[in-house]
Parts: sequence; C-alpha cells; structure tokens
Amino acid sequence: MNFLKNVCNSLIKPVLPVNSSHQLNLLSSVQQVRGTKKYVRPLRIRYPMWFLRQNRAKTIENLTKDNKAFIQEVICDKFGLENIEGGTPTCVSLSPLKSDPAVYTEKWRPGTRRVGLIVRKIGVYPMWQKDGTQIATTLFQVADNHVIKYIPPNEFEPVRKRYRVKQREMGAVIVGADSTDPQKFTKEYCGLFDAAGVLPKNKLCRFIVSPEAALQAGTPLYASHFRVGDIVDIRGKTISRGFQGVVRRWGFRGQPKTHGSTKTHNRPGNIGGGGEKARVWPGKKLPGHMGNKWRLLKGQEIVRINTKYNVIYIRGQASPGNVGDLMYMFDTILPLRRRKADEAPPFPTFFPHKLEEALPDDLYIDDMHQFNEPTIQYEPEKVEKKKK
Repeated sequence: MNFLKNVCNSLIKPVLPVNSSHQLNLLSSVQQVRGTKKYVRPLRIRYPMWFLRQNRAKTIENLTKDNKAFIQEVICDKFGLENIEGGTPTCVSLSPLKSDPAVYTEKWRPGTRRVGLIVRKIGVYPMWQKDGTQIATTLFQVADNHVIKYIPPNEFEPVRKRYRVKQREMGAVIVGADSTDPQKFTKEYCGLFDAAGVLPKNKLCRFIVSPEAALQAGTPLYASHFRVGDIVDIRGKTISRGFQGVVRRWGFRGQPKTHGSTKTHNRPGNIGGGGEKARVWPGKKLPGHMGNKWRLLKGQEIVRINTKYNVIYIRGQASPGNVGDLMYMFDTILPLRRRKADEAPPFPTFFPHKLEEALPDDLYIDDMHQFNEPTIQYEPEKVEKKKK
C-alpha cells in the first residue's frame, strides 16, 4: 500500500517546465487508495518566462587557489570586467550594443508608457527648502539595471486575465538588477542573459511598455531615466510583522480591563454575524499574518537626483518595505499627475553618450535648498518708535 501511495503522489506532483511562458494548467487528479477517491484541488498558477531553478546546489568542490583564479579569469575575459565583486559592472563585451546598436527615432507623446527601474531603498534623509522648511526624503539607489529582453505585443501575455483586452497592444521589457557571480546560478538561468551579454542578475522584473518604448537587450538604465520634479509610483512589499492579534493588526481597542474580565483585553470579542445566517462573514478582521504584502505608493515627487551614485530622493517617508529591499519605480498611473505634452522625458530612456556635456552630480528642484549655496539668513525686524 505504501508503494501505491508513493506512485500516486508522484503522478499528481506538478512538474514545472524548464522554460515556458504559458499558463500551467494542472487538471484535477484522482487518487485511488484502498477503494477511496481523493480529489486533488487543481493548481491555477501562471509562471513567468524566467521561472527557472535559479540557485544551484552548493557542494564542496575542493578547488585549489589556482583553479579558482583560473575561473575568475575566464569570467572576466568573457564579460569584459576587471573585478566581478568590486565596482559596478558596465556594458560587457558580448552585449549587442557594441556590434549592432539600435537607433531610436520615435518621440514621446502623452499616453506612452516607458520602462521602469528596480531600486533599492537606502534610508531616510532630511532636506531643507529655500524658506527654511525641513522635509524628510527617502533615498533609492538604482541597483545596476540592465535590459535583459523585450517581448513584443504578439508574444506578451499578462499575468492577470482582466488586463488582456486593455493591454493587447502593449509589450514588455524584462529588466535585471544586482549583478552577481555566475557560479552561484544554474546553467539554465545563466542562459537567459546570453542574448543581453550581461552578468546574471539576482532580481528580474517585467515592465509593461508601449511598442515605441522598446529597448535593446543590454541597455543600461540610470537614475537620470527620471527628472527632478517627476511624479512616480513605487511598488514593493511591506515589512513582515509575523502573526499578530487584532489590536496591532487592525487597531482594535480591545475589551475593558475591569473587574471580572479574564484574559480578554486583546480579544476581538463576538465575531458571529447573527440574524438568519449566523456565521463568520468573509473579510472579517481577525488575527493573522501582518505585513509582507505588495503595496503601490502613488504620486511621489522626485526632489533630487544624484547622477554620480544613481540615487533618487523622494519626498516623504511612507514607502513600503524595509531598508535594503528592492522595489519597482515607474511613471505614475494617476491621470491628473501625468506629464503634459510640453514635458517630454528622456525617451525611451536616458543615453549619456548623446549629451554634449555631462550632467552635474546633483540635480534639485527649484524650491529646494542646495548645500553648496549660502545658508538661509533672516533679517531682524525693524521696530518703529512711537512719537510722544
């Protein structure tokens, strides 16, 4: 009997494809053991095209120092880098940008969707306006972004079905962030980056873009992709708080701490619906896991951009996630805060080689006080003496 159970479990175990961009539809299976039927609930999961076994099994290879040095030399020769771990990797020798660079002739127009950036949250930093008002800003650093692949509209399949009709004419750009050593990943996962000619990335994201905003594989993305004063949206996961009660999770007041109440100070109380259907209604606020949810923060203003270290300063400190987490930053979807026709951004992205002069290290908005300017001074008020 145990042998039959193992065989049945192996048959109903989902086998994931190595490289597939289509939806994985697993039909409900029937398991017959000892004359009984056990129906397995079908799994309806859509895996992206980069869903592969990313990390390989870490085994003790017992390599000598000479062999390790030889492997590093091979990696550096292939990707054109002096040091993998030190510094930010630049465009590699195998990138198609070196052999056949693309020519972009399309111009930006209102309603065109550009690619976004994968940023890392650094922390909160205070800044001052020219009138002396102090504001808090959140720092995000562009984490070594490169374009990995462009998916045309005829091959792009959104994850959510309700968006298929609206985004039928949209494509997608896969962006990778945080380059690492290729020895840490499997051969299949490293094969995704051969066409782009870049090092394997720790993080991959898919941005929905217009066909006019398509980018060539291997194109680097900088913080200058946005401009100071732009309104962006930030998407990330909130901080995980673990299992919490209703007082901390939903802000309940709790029951009174009076004489006669025993261990009910943080209890939710009665949760029944009452009436005809005495049951717990769906969506009832109960204890459970708090945090670790995807949240979208809309309408955030960029007040400063550091082009040297690719750091973006956002007004406020309400962004989701903890310090060090990776998030997605893209043009806002709010209709009343989008760019106008005379506010064309770098399209399809910022190219430093097209500028005659390099950008300054720091870019500020007009009402922001720069640290290289003189300090704000207030003149003393003149008091007029009254005539006797």
